[in-house]
Amino acid sequence: MENTNVYDKHIFVCTNERKPGEKRSCGLQHGTDLVEAFKKGLKEKNLPIRTRAQKTACLGICTFGPTVAVYPEGTFYVGVEVSDVNEIIDSHIAGNKPVERLLLQNALKQ
Repeated sequence: MENTNVYDKHIFVCTNERKPGEKRSCGLQHGTDLVEAFKKGLKEKNLPIRTRAQKTACLGICTFGPTVAVYPEGTFYVGVEVSDVNEIIDSHIAGNKPVERLLLQNALKQ
């Protein structure tokens, strides 16, 4: 059966912004910078798979943000910095190996 997914890997980056004084928000913590870094990194690496990085609204785990979700796996990364983007692309997007230190489930254990 043919793969009917539009993308092999779809990267969602939370860029939700809240008013100052409200709970933490990914957008105010460089969410937009992360989207641009993913787009630039994916373009530069020219991977042989169909990828897309895009901004999204709240992913519901603001306490751990900035948050990135990778599908189709449903992998959630938290506390992501712009300096982590190339590692996520190389390890997870290109190599199918999640970056353990950034996984949500590891943050929940702490």
